Amino acid sequence: MKKIKVIAEIGVNHNGKISLAKKLINFASLAKADFVKFQIFKTDHLTIKNSKKAKYQSKNLNNDISQYKMLKNYELNDTQLNLLIKHCKKKKIEFLASCFDVDSVKRYLRYKPKYIKIPSGEITNHQLLEFIGSKKKKIILSTGMSKMQEVKKAIDLIIKSGTKRKNITVLQCTSDYPAKLKDTNLNCIKSYKEILKTNIGFSDHTIGDAASLVAVALGAVVIEKHITINKKMKGPDHLASMEYKDFKKFVGIVKKVPLILGKKIKTPSKNELNNLKYVRKSIYAKEFIKKGNIFSYNNVIAKRPCSGGIPANKILKILGKISKKNFHIDEKITL
Repeated sequence: MKKIKVIAEIGVNHNGKISLAKKLINFASLAKADFVKFQIFKTDHLTIKNSKKAKYQSKNLNNDISQYKMLKNYELNDTQLNLLIKHCKKKKIEFLASCFDVDSVKRYLRYKPKYIKIPSGEITNHQLLEFIGSKKKKIILSTGMSKMQEVKKAIDLIIKSGTKRKNITVLQCTSDYPAKLKDTNLNCIKSYKEILKTNIGFSDHTIGDAASLVAVALGAVVIEKHITINKKMKGPDHLASMEYKDFKKFVGIVKKVPLILGKKIKTPSKNELNNLKYVRKSIYAKEFIKKGNIFSYNNVIAKRPCSGGIPANKILKILGKISKKNFHIDEKITL
């Protein structure tokens, strides 16, 4: 049974405040998530200065500043990264980061991470894919806004650059915040497994837990979910995030799904086997049967319990045979 890894996506929900980031790390740790994830980028390498914000960003921020100015507010410097990574170690939760440019990957690699996250928007950034692939780390690749051909090309490029296929996890993702359930397209997880031959996960931007539970049932082994202190806070991702109480429940139930799914083969559990004798049936006398009478559906019946007698599915073995003794009503039939 594969264990499910849960990523608590803090992203930019720290709003540029380290105190808020630490609170979010605390709550991810208490909720028993496996990772907290931040974003590492250099705004000057990420967007031009007059770039407009996406519709969801404008809606959740309710201001007219450019995407550049918005991102500048969320940029983490080396001192801040050091503080956050130390706090993660203190809280015994693994630090993970999405990197949006080569220089940011270099900064992140100083901390000797086990994983590198490639965000959805960088799936066609071949320079970045090649660079990350050459570092031979475990890679988590989000696929929002992508076609299968683009995903496959990105995987091929990462592998060609030096990373082994077994070290790549591909996340199905719908880049909308919040995403509608009808847009999650989780059946493509089956296609990913067949075509890409990588580990599969799901970056969940929907409201609630239904989509993630379905994803795990379909084979996802990594689940990513945005977290926030308060969904009403100003920022591009707070509205599509989970608050602590809901996230703690979310982590618990997501990790139980493999246990619920069980094995591929239908077999009874130990408790079922204990109950079997009380709820299955044996053959009993329906009426008084004299010695020498012939057993038939008129004088025998299947009743509970099934304990030491002739099981109900063996009734044809006694029909038409002669009784060798008297049987009273509800007496177990024996031959």
